[in-house]
Amino acid sequence: MRLTSLASITALSALLLIACTPNNETNSNETSSADNASTDTAAAASGAEQADSSATDTADTQNADSAQGAIDWTKLDTGVTKVAPSDYDYSFAPDSQPVRAYVDYFGVDTATAQYNLTVSMASNEALSKLLDQLSTDYVSHEIIDGNDLKLLVHTTDAVPAATYDYVIAGDFGKGLVLPIEIVPDGVKDASATDKMSEAHAGS
Repeated sequence: MRLTSLASITALSALLLIACTPNNETNSNETSSADNASTDTAAAASGAEQADSSATDTADTQNADSAQGAIDWTKLDTGVTKVAPSDYDYSFAPDSQPVRAYVDYFGVDTATAQYNLTVSMASNEALSKLLDQLSTDYVSHEIIDGNDLKLLVHTTDAVPAATYDYVIAGDFGKGLVLPIEIVPDGVKDASATDKMSEAHAGS
């Protein structure tokens, strides 16, 4: 009877061992899969962080490059109070030859001709200050005449496009506003200067 009981116990132990073994392997496999999934997730997160960091660095570099080539307009702030064109005492009389020639050539009224002639002749004041900053990034400039006069400055693409209202500080044109536009297109065009020369011909 004792032998039979011992044999029964041994057989039962063997069955229990066999029954437990697959569960252990399954648990081991599940643990391994979980570990792999965790590793993959961490790798993906790391890759995303690196991509975000790279994008941020690129944007910062572009912003820095743009800032380096930008005009410091505070250096062109003359601090002079603006004067309305209608209140300014022009050197050019309404019936003077330069004014009549300008009116005929550009098709503007007399008041606009007086203003444009005065501001364009005083434009070198602002241009010289721009050239000090632009250096080799300067390409060319021109005065755009007509009803919307402005100083157009062509530069290399290293300079951001911009606009600015320059208040003339010199005695000639003091207080009048010269609109400035920076165009980073690298274009060299003297056509506007040629037109001004023609308009002044005979004056």
